[in-house]
Amino acid sequence: MRQDGGMAEGSRQLVEVDGRRLRLTNLDKVMYPETGTTKGEVISYYAEIAPVMVPLVAGRPVTRKRWVHGVGTTDDPAQPFFEKNLAEHAPEWVRRGVIEHSDGPKTYPIAGDRATLVWLAQQAALELHVPQWRFDAQGGAANPDRMVFDLDPGEGMGLAECAEVARLVRDLIAGMGLEAMPVTSGSKGIHLYAALDGSQTSQQVSEVAHELARALEADHPELIVSSMRKSLRTSRVLIDWSQNNGKKTTIAPYSLRGRARPTVASPRTWQELDDPGLRHLEASEVLTRVAEGGDPMVAMADASGPGPLATYLSMRRPGRTPEPMPDPGGRVATKERIETTAPGLDTRAPSSLATRPTEPRFVIQEHHARRLHFDLRLERDGVLKSWAVPKGVPETSGVNHLAVQTEDHPMEYATFEGTIPAGEYGAGSMTIWDTGTYATEKWRDDEVIVDLEGQPGGPLAGIVRVALIRTDGSGEKSSWLLHRMKDQRPGHWGRSAGRAVDRVGAPAPYRDLASDGGGRVSRPADAEGLDTVAALPTRPAKAKVGAIRERPMLATPGTIGLLARGDWALEWKWDGIRVLARVEGGGVRLMSRNGIDITERYPELARLPEVIAGDALVDGEIVALDADGRPDFGRLQERMGLTKPREIAAVATSVPVRLLLFDVLEIDGASVMAEPYRARRARLTDLVSRVPGVPVEVPPAAEGTPAEAYDESRLLGLEGIVAKRPGSAYRPGARSDEWVKLKLTRTQEVVIGGYRRGVGTREGRIRSLLVGIPAEGGPEHGLDYVGRVGSGLREQDLDRLLARFTETIRADAPFRDVPAADAADAVWVRPELVGEIEFSGWTATGVARHPRWRGMRSDKRPEEVRREDEAYPEIGEGSS
Repeated sequence: MRQDGGMAEGSRQLVEVDGRRLRLTNLDKVMYPETGTTKGEVISYYAEIAPVMVPLVAGRPVTRKRWVHGVGTTDDPAQPFFEKNLAEHAPEWVRRGVIEHSDGPKTYPIAGDRATLVWLAQQAALELHVPQWRFDAQGGAANPDRMVFDLDPGEGMGLAECAEVARLVRDLIAGMGLEAMPVTSGSKGIHLYAALDGSQTSQQVSEVAHELARALEADHPELIVSSMRKSLRTSRVLIDWSQNNGKKTTIAPYSLRGRARPTVASPRTWQELDDPGLRHLEASEVLTRVAEGGDPMVAMADASGPGPLATYLSMRRPGRTPEPMPDPGGRVATKERIETTAPGLDTRAPSSLATRPTEPRFVIQEHHARRLHFDLRLERDGVLKSWAVPKGVPETSGVNHLAVQTEDHPMEYATFEGTIPAGEYGAGSMTIWDTGTYATEKWRDDEVIVDLEGQPGGPLAGIVRVALIRTDGSGEKSSWLLHRMKDQRPGHWGRSAGRAVDRVGAPAPYRDLASDGGGRVSRPADAEGLDTVAALPTRPAKAKVGAIRERPMLATPGTIGLLARGDWALEWKWDGIRVLARVEGGGVRLMSRNGIDITERYPELARLPEVIAGDALVDGEIVALDADGRPDFGRLQERMGLTKPREIAAVATSVPVRLLLFDVLEIDGASVMAEPYRARRARLTDLVSRVPGVPVEVPPAAEGTPAEAYDESRLLGLEGIVAKRPGSAYRPGARSDEWVKLKLTRTQEVVIGGYRRGVGTREGRIRSLLVGIPAEGGPEHGLDYVGRVGSGLREQDLDRLLARFTETIRADAPFRDVPAADAADAVWVRPELVGEIEFSGWTATGVARHPRWRGMRSDKRPEEVRREDEAYPEIGEGSS
């Protein structure tokens, strides 16, 4: 892990972890007050422990337990929150897996590499919990590869008694051919793991574990209890067998714990369990043990079921083929990872960071098997991800070649050349066509974009940018298109970390795909004998779409205290413009909150029918994202005022937008507005699918309590949260207290009623805007003056406003009670335009303190503006 030179700022650092760029923040924050352990030291721990921890968690969904503000003290512990769903802002290179829950699918991170562990630590995820199973090649839950017993001491019992029970469990399962491996949990008790061969289901393993616990309880009733009833645990050790349930998780070995001190779920030897002074170990002690070669669970990592190379091994016979053969378990070697481990992240001495390891490798092999083809292999997660490409890398961007994903290959295959004997899998000669390193721009389950830099003078001739786009199936034998992208440049172009990355689905790779004009990709010429390539969508033809007569339902400002009462469903608050979208007959109509048709302003959203199954009327927010993937209202301003097609096209490439959907009003012509919110949300999730290149999605819901979600929104750099009653109907055009919004910063929509003239070098221009809001009781009672705002205004915005104001000048002020100083040089205009300000609070006279301009709100009408002086949580409730 290395620091990018010159990028450190206080307790912030931009670092690289095994080629992945990460911004680390708040490194000086104390996470464990009793020991003074900082967030930087927590991150360092996970970076250093990764070589022994990753093999134990790789392939498993990770549930995180987060302490955003630290763990507190023994006398005043802080409350954490569990997080299952992976946030939208997570880096694209974090591997993902989806689990179906009763309330819908959830996407989990998979900590299969050191960079992901570091990213999780940056999110203050101190504890990482995983199940006993891994995802299979098709993305489902495989059978468990280990059994676990959680030995939990009741009142009056301790580690010594847990160790005694552990030995009893060890002896019992040894008769079944299982070897128990102990882990002191870092909390109270001991965990025992035993590797399985993956032939039994989670239910079967759970039933066996339950029977074993019952048998031990029958033999040692004075020491052991197997029932979960707390009243039976006093002076006994509970053997918790239930964590073998496929829906349950256990703290991962080597994970930190959120205790008063930085204890660790630490693998131990049986000799250590015999020590009468047995205790839980802390992070520094565990790192020292591992550095000295002490990893008691290394055997577990090697024996915990089929590894990523299991398919490769099953298709080859040692001694009959010259191909490289890794160890029989299909394990990924960790030697290289251990050698590149950072010695520690000392925020006071950035130079202590280790140098960056070499970039990942690629190889393209020419394979003269039954039919000539090429094999493209990319190093990732310790193996070579592989595709068979019948025609090889396209020579131009106008041709797309079929690629079929094959089994992962061992890293040793990167240098393999030779002849595979007849009768063996893949028989024929293999030579290296080109090889080198590559840089990753995007790596998703259905889309990979990389820059290949081959050998000097080799066939690729410099750096070649290619995209792999999955079109059918999943895992091995899935069909992909290999596309050579247009923007090729010789030399070292494309390696800059500041290179622009398309954050709305990167539609560029699709622009050059051959189409038959009906929305289907032409079948590649090299597809003979292979499955038909699935269709890729193109922009639909214009269709007549019915009018949208409804208006969005609105939320009222609220407080954390208000949300502490009752049940709430939580969403993130997005910093964009509200829109209702109708999909009908393959066409789209977009309507702003104030009833303006804005369909033509956002041409990239014309592909909305591709992600919605049937006709529907949906509710959402149009956002523009910043460089970190967060909604940025300032960037959206560059699109909002544009109406001419040429201007829109010119700006759309530099300021793409995304549509985030959160509700549905109609499905196939039938209203669902009377249904409860949770039912509508489930319908919306079923209705919308993700399509590569189409910037539309249903973002994940916020989790935890309202206070936890509010703190999380601050951490993610979002605008706040919206809380909705689960049973609430959709009331179009109404502002209901069944929907409550909490903003992180004070913002206020305002009506522009005039401006102050510029002086000196700004003569003839606008100095500041004079703004107000409708008086209490509504616009019919006039407008209250709330101040002048000049900060945050861009010159181009002021020029546009000045041009509009020339047609709306009036003689008198549209506001009540304007101070004489502000009115002295004012030019008054008709109060027709709405904008938004950010400010620190209200003065005693009702004027905004320290206002800053955020932008125009062309989606709002003056009569819709309301004072939002109750929109912020009470101090100390959900704020930091």
